[in-house]
Amino acid sequence: MSLYAIGDLHLHFQSPLKARAQMKERVWKNHEEKFKRNCEKLLTGDDTLVLVGDHSWGRSLSECEEDFRYISDLPGRKILTRGNHDMFWDAAKTDKLNELYAGKLSFLQNNFFSYRDYALVGTKGYTFEGPFYLNSRGKIVDWDEEAEEHAKKLVERELVRLRASFEAAKAEGYTKYIMFLHYPPTNILEDKSGFTDMAEEYGAEQVIYAHCHGEARFHDSIEGEKNGVLYSLASGDYLRWQPMRVLD
Repeated sequence: MSLYAIGDLHLHFQSPLKARAQMKERVWKNHEEKFKRNCEKLLTGDDTLVLVGDHSWGRSLSECEEDFRYISDLPGRKILTRGNHDMFWDAAKTDKLNELYAGKLSFLQNNFFSYRDYALVGTKGYTFEGPFYLNSRGKIVDWDEEAEEHAKKLVERELVRLRASFEAAKAEGYTKYIMFLHYPPTNILEDKSGFTDMAEEYGAEQVIYAHCHGEARFHDSIEGEKNGVLYSLASGDYLRWQPMRVLD
């Protein structure tokens, strides 16, 4: 019985135009087959797999049916968090998603799920990604302050949602936490954020995030141990479609 994580599957069984654009990068070629094969080799029915956002290019549930069928058929229990491309998922309707896919998929938003004596908590997250303005040497010298202010509002909304997840678990007596975000916990200008502060406040042992895919983005945020919290990137192409073992 083990806990695994991976993000950014960007499935497209019903979205061929997106698929053609994605296939330009070699790592994405037949990535669904690679990932399924790796899961079948690694996971058992007793394992738990957390999929850390950006599951499907589908813009509605009807456009995600085949993608969800693919995920449901993977071994073990599957828990999904929201990503920025998951247009099918209205945060206010998470309970309905959990009812609709009961016994097949679990959706993590404003709630929590247990793994042994751990609470699995999380939210989509958010971080300011620019525009950044560079000098002739490629160094950031300025950024769009209006866009930064808008990002701050989205960050605050996600922090409220993340706290709701922690508090739901705490109310049930949990004291050990693994925290999942889709966006990285910090941007390239930050050493800390509201997300890192909250991880430390509740004593989360690990923070798993995705979103940073494409080699140029792999090291945009915190990696490794910081202030007692272990931070790990779990984007699918970064992991070469091999689920990351989080806990045994």
